[in-house]
Amino acid sequence: QVQLVESGGGLVQAGGSLRLSCAASGGTFSSKPMAWVRQAPGKEREFVARISRRGDSTYYANSVKGRFTISRDNGKNTVYLQMNSLKPEDTADYLCAADVNNACSGYGCFRPSMYEYWGQGTQVTVSS
Repeated sequence: QVQLVESGGGLVQAGGSLRLSCAASGGTFSSKPMAWVRQAPGKEREFVARISRRGDSTYYANSVKGRFTISRDNGKNTVYLQMNSLKPEDTADYLCAADVNNACSGYGCFRPSMYEYWGQGTQVTVSS
């Protein structure tokens, strides 16, 4: 059983930055790849970023590549999402997710439906 709690969301102007945090408990955090997924009102969940168990490999959606950075601190059981150069289209509820099975491959690892454990989300609003 994995419990995930996101924090760090808020209201920022376009071009600004935010750093999201996801604190994990109730499982072996270091053994699980982690991801950030976002969901805008009326839209389906969208993959944002994924990080490997050790943090040595990262993957990003094209829409955020070069602007967002995912990282983790296994000693603190926490994964982060540094968001720079924010755009109004980044406005969404940002959710942390854990890949418990760690059995995906290729683009299948970027499908929101394959993650089994989710946090409650933290709202990010970017004004123009």
